[in-house]
Amino acid sequence: MSLTTLHVFVEGRVQGVGFRAFVEREADERALRGWVRNRSDGRVEAVFMGGEEDVQSMIAACHRGPRLSLVRNVTSQPHPPGDWRGFEVWPTV
Repeated sequence: MSLTTLHVFVEGRVQGVGFRAFVEREADERALRGWVRNRSDGRVEAVFMGGEEDVQSMIAACHRGPRLSLVRNVTSQPHPPGDWRGFEVWPTV
């Protein structure tokens, strides 16, 4: 299986609504590797690495977000593969 790695930014009401926990749960269900964190500008940033279908499914989940979120925009771009062992929540930058 070939791996796809995407760097993602999510904008909208995505902080203070459990977005990082949602992303971590969804990524774990898809056995993705990578990370998620809040940014001081109000966005959520993540890197997803896994099979193409699983990564695209994760992007769709980010468009949906958890119940209290209001996602306005999701952008993604290719990212170099990393050596992440699993999926992690990183500190805010």
